[in-house]
Amino acid sequence: MQFFKAIDQITETIGRWISWLSLLLVLVIVFDVGLRYLFDWSSSANQEMEWHLFGVLFLLGAAYTLKHDKHVRVDLFYAQFSARNKAWVNLIGTIIFLVPFCSVILYTSIPFVMDAWNISESSPEPGGLPHRYIVKSAIPTGAFLLLLQAISLLLSSLSILTENKVR
Repeated sequence: MQFFKAIDQITETIGRWISWLSLLLVLVIVFDVGLRYLFDWSSSANQEMEWHLFGVLFLLGAAYTLKHDKHVRVDLFYAQFSARNKAWVNLIGTIIFLVPFCSVILYTSIPFVMDAWNISESSPEPGGLPHRYIVKSAIPTGAFLLLLQAISLLLSSLSILTENKVR
């Protein structure tokens, strides 16, 4: 069971580092809005930086969100379930939905990102940001991290179901 603890530690470390992008994103937005309203000036680069930061934050933070059970879920019944029933829901949901979802994202995004790297893709907007291929790399990276955390959730659920409570 050390394996899922190692995955959890990787997720925790990456999640804590990525969370700092929230502060950076707020600062960029405040700067952009300030320039727009105070000086009637806006730039494609500022707006692109906002969605680049948000995209990376969302993609690389998904595994951290799953680890801390803070993802969006219809919690009508789940909150009332016992730990064992929650483990069953997590196990089945992860096998049926999360692992296939991550696998499809990985499978389809890698050629997409490789094409972006091969052409050194940058923004098509005048004054936009260069090196868009770096941001696109967050897609398979985020899917891989989420898949790792899904494996940890599977192992943790199995541990609970076999009464080998490790967490």
